[in-house]
Amino acid sequence: MKKGFIFLIIAIISTQYACKAPQAFEYREVKHVQLKHLGLSKTAVNLDLTYYNPNDYGVNLKKVDCEIFLNQSYLGKYLLDTSMHIAGKSVFVIPVSVEFNMGDILKRGTSIFLNKEALIGVKGTTRVGKMGIYRNIPIQYETKYKLPF
Repeated sequence: MKKGFIFLIIAIISTQYACKAPQAFEYREVKHVQLKHLGLSKTAVNLDLTYYNPNDYGVNLKKVDCEIFLNQSYLGKYLLDTSMHIAGKSVFVIPVSVEFNMGDILKRGTSIFLNKEALIGVKGTTRVGKMGIYRNIPIQYETKYKLPF
C-alpha cells in the first residue's frame, strides 16, 4: 500500500511538470563575435548567444533551427542538432556559427560599416523538453551590436 501511494505521488508530480509547457527562453546578449573566415562568396562568423531559462525546472535543449538577420535582411541559417541540459532559472550560452555571402551584404550598402553598429535578429524555434516530452518553443529577438572594427 505504501509503495502504491509513493508511486501515485511521484506520478502526479511528474505529470504536472511534464504537461506544463516550458516558457520561451529570454534573450540576454550577443557575446564573442569572431570573424572565422572572410571572403566575398563565403564569410563565416562565430558568436555566442546568451539566454536565460525562466522555468523553475531544468529542460533539455534538443534542437535549434533559426534564421539570422542583419539590419533586417536575411543573413543565413543556424542549426544546432545537439542535446544539452539547461538548469532551471539559469543563464546559458548557445554557440552559433553562421556562413553567409559577403557580396550580398556589400550590395545592400555600406551603412553597416559606416555606423559601426548592426541590428542582429534571430527568428526560429528550439526543441525543448523534459522526461521525453518535447515541444517546439519559438525564438525571436533583435538587438543592436557594436561591430569590433
